[in-house]
Amino acid sequence: MSPSGGYGGRVRELDVVGVRVEMPSNNPIVLLRERDGDRFLPIWIGAPEASAIAFAQQGVVPPRPLTHDLLKDVITAVGRQLVEVRIVSVTDGVYHAELVLDGGLTVSARSSDAIALALRTGSPILGAEEVLETGGLPAPEQDEDEVEKFREFLDHVSAEDFEAPGGDDTPGTDTPGR
Repeated sequence: MSPSGGYGGRVRELDVVGVRVEMPSNNPIVLLRERDGDRFLPIWIGAPEASAIAFAQQGVVPPRPLTHDLLKDVITAVGRQLVEVRIVSVTDGVYHAELVLDGGLTVSARSSDAIALALRTGSPILGAEEVLETGGLPAPEQDEDEVEKFREFLDHVSAEDFEAPGGDDTPGTDTPGR
């Protein structure tokens, strides 16, 4: 934890387009889009994190809190607020994020966990300009058509679609999309 924030560079606000399974590798990715720009940021994530993000986007409230729901409840219980999450760097192909709490306190996090928590708290997701330069992809010319197809896919997918066979509990890699 850091008392006054660790990242001071230029950031861009990102929206979560959704999660999907990349074929043929069958690995889940979260797709972010620059709010006031034309870049997408695909990040490979683990199946549990993909489920957590999909649950949050679909408004699914489990009967007992999942890990990200629990963390949200703990932050609230100790009288703090998640102000924003920042995807601050890519090192050796792994994305690193920070949770920024009120009072300037920052906590290092995996980007997939930060995104899942941001969706639960309604907090903005910011990406460092350097991250977008490194891992961002320009929106294709047929952007609206592709985004519409992806949204249609999201309308018909459930969080269970991201579960690994046999209940594999492998942690997410938070690596750039390929």
